[in-house]
Amino acid sequence: MVAHHTPDVYGSDLQLLESVSAVVAGGFGVVVALPHDGPLVPLLHERGARVEFVSVPVLRKSLLTPRGVVTLAGDSVLGLWRAARFLRRHRAAAVYVNTLTIPIWLVAARLTRTPSLAHVHEAQDDGSRALRAALVAPLLLAGRTVVNSRASVQAIRNALPLAARRSTVVYNGIADAPEPPHPPSPALDGTPARLVQVGRLSPRKGTDVALETVAELTRRGLNVCLDVYGTVFEGYEWFEDQLRARASRDDIRDRVTFGGYVHPTWAALETATVVLVPSRTEPFGNTAVEAQLAERPVVVSAVQGLTEIVTDGQTGLLVPAEDPVALADAVERLLNDPELAWRMASAARAEALTRFSSSGYRQRILEAVVALVGREGSTRSAS
Repeated sequence: MVAHHTPDVYGSDLQLLESVSAVVAGGFGVVVALPHDGPLVPLLHERGARVEFVSVPVLRKSLLTPRGVVTLAGDSVLGLWRAARFLRRHRAAAVYVNTLTIPIWLVAARLTRTPSLAHVHEAQDDGSRALRAALVAPLLLAGRTVVNSRASVQAIRNALPLAARRSTVVYNGIADAPEPPHPPSPALDGTPARLVQVGRLSPRKGTDVALETVAELTRRGLNVCLDVYGTVFEGYEWFEDQLRARASRDDIRDRVTFGGYVHPTWAALETATVVLVPSRTEPFGNTAVEAQLAERPVVVSAVQGLTEIVTDGQTGLLVPAEDPVALADAVERLLNDPELAWRMASAARAEALTRFSSSGYRQRILEAVVALVGREGSTRSAS
C-alpha cells in the first residue's frame, strides 16, 4: 500500500510513479491512497496500481497558525482512524509513505503492526529546531527510510539525529526524453534569449528571483525573456499575484510569460537557451536533471541537493541563492560563450543518463521494499 499527499504531477509525484513501477515489476500488488482525484490518477493506473481516496491531513506551513493547529489536531484524529481502517481492510504487507507531510500513515502503520517505509523528499532547514524535530520525528516509527539526497539526510540529522540512523540515499530516477534532444535553435537577430523555469510557483522555488534576474539582464542591455511553468499550492495564491504584479512593471513588461502547469516538460525545456533553477531550498531538483537530459545549459542555486546534481563549470553553473545579480552574471556568461554552454550541456546529459537513470532508481527502491517485507511479500496481491 502506497500513501501520497497529492494527485498532482510534480517532482515527488513523478518519483511515486517510478516507485510504483518498481514495486509492481517486483510482483507486488499495489493500492495507492490519495486525498482526491487529479492528473496523477490515470498515470498510476497505467503503471499497474489501483487508486483509492482517503482523506488525511497534509502538513503545510499555512497551517502553522493558532487556528490552523487546532484544525490540524481535529483532522488528525479522524485521519488516523481512516488510515488505520484502510490498512486493516487491505491487509497490506507494507506501507510505503511517499512524503513527510502525511505522518498519519506512519502512525497508522505502527498501530496496525504493518511494516512501513518512509520516502523523504524534503530537506527542512528553516524554523526552530523544535519544529524541525517534530516534523521528522515520525521517521522513528518507520521500519526503513529512503532519502533523495545527502542534503536531506543532513537536514534530518540536524533536526533529530536519531531519525537519520536508518536512512538510505537513493537519488531520484528521471526517465529520459522519448526522443533524443534537438540542438538549440540558432539565435536570430532581434530574437530574445529564452530563459525557462519549471516548477511550483512558490517562494521556495525562487520564482521571484528569476523575475529579478530578467530585470537585471534587461538593465544590462541583453535581450532576454522568461517562460515560467507551474502552479501554486492551495493557500499560496498570494505569491502568484505578487509575481504577476512584478511581471507587469515597465522594466520587464512583455518579457515574462506564465505558461501554467506543463507535463511532460520536454517541449518547454527544449525551447530554452538557458534553464534556471533558482531555488532557496531544494532537497533534490528534478528540473535540473530534466534540463540536463534535454541537453540545455542550466544555472542553479548552490543549495542542498542541487549541489549534488551540478558540478560547477562542468555540468552547469552554481550561484548563491537569492542573488539575481549572480544569476544574471552566470546567464550572461553562457550567452556570451555558446561553446561553453553547449559543452556543459552535453557533459551534463551524459552524466545524468548514468547517475539518475530510472532503471537504477527502480532497482534500489525494490531492494528497499523487499528488505522490509521479504521476497515472499510480493506474492500477496492487494485485496
